[in-house]
Amino acid sequence: MTQRTPEIRASAQLLARYREPDSARGVLELAITAVPFLVIWALIWAALDRGYWLALLLEVPAAGLLVRLFMIQHDCGHGSFFRGRVANDWVGRAIGVMTLTPYDYWRHNHARHHANSGNLDHRGLGDIDTLTVREFLGQSRWRRTLYRLYRHPIVMFGVGPTYLFILKHRLPVGIMRNGWKPWLSTMGTNIAIAVLVAAMIRLVGYGPFLLVHLPIVVLAASIGVWLFYVQHQFEHSYWSHDATWSFHDAALHGSSHYQLPGFLRWFTANIGVHHIHHLSSRIPSYRLPDVLRDHPQLAGVGRITLLQSLRTVRLALWDEERLRLVSFGEAASTSADSLAPPRRGCRVS
Repeated sequence: MTQRTPEIRASAQLLARYREPDSARGVLELAITAVPFLVIWALIWAALDRGYWLALLLEVPAAGLLVRLFMIQHDCGHGSFFRGRVANDWVGRAIGVMTLTPYDYWRHNHARHHANSGNLDHRGLGDIDTLTVREFLGQSRWRRTLYRLYRHPIVMFGVGPTYLFILKHRLPVGIMRNGWKPWLSTMGTNIAIAVLVAAMIRLVGYGPFLLVHLPIVVLAASIGVWLFYVQHQFEHSYWSHDATWSFHDAALHGSSHYQLPGFLRWFTANIGVHHIHHLSSRIPSYRLPDVLRDHPQLAGVGRITLLQSLRTVRLALWDEERLRLVSFGEAASTSADSLAPPRRGCRVS
């Protein structure tokens, strides 16, 4: 991949004027997300008496709104949703109770993700585990099987997200080495979740609460992980070692522009404009469309449509020779080709 760091850095400087949050807009965005979520939650509860299938239909928009709340929390973590840090942090912490995500701990890990995205020497920091072809082929059969299992769609987008949000976030491993604040954030979030759940169970009952809320959380978690996957796990992404890695190249070319239909862009709070977000993470989500409108040349960078995104599921390994993500099958054929003896010319008699 040809590195274009100077011109990309210049583009990042052009984006500085979009970084100023609008607190009034932030309040509006929060209100039109949180209020409909609470209303739909109540409608699902009321619909339980008329049949669970009707309730399940309402779970879908409710999960979409919970995803949108998470995206607002994400903006707060970058200090980009409101003007003041106090407003960002406390709104982020409050939403974290609803999204089951300890705000301060997540913000710390997410900042590390932004600082090291696409760096082969600093993987595993708030991202999806990705091996190179050489690393995968050099592992034992057992470890290769585990990695294949981890990359299986049922685990990646089903079991994994549920485990991450419901269980792992309750006691994240390794947080003590980051100081006491992430620990306090995690325990404080857990206590607040316990209080809220207890109050809701007292109000609506244990069974109805689980029937309403559990499907919303599971579906929203899967959507969230899918979005994060598509934003970085696409064929012509960017991965490089320390010696050649560039923050600006990784930001623009290692993050996709996931071009979704309008209503899905709203539910996902424009997070699909991920290449611009990584290039300038302080731009509020509600201003990302302005960037594409004023700088249309950026719209085609890393562009992936909804249909194209479905094909990324098979990609699992970074090929350092071809500089692209490949499937397990492609990795196996590459290995077989490298081990095969060179062909000799055919003699025609």
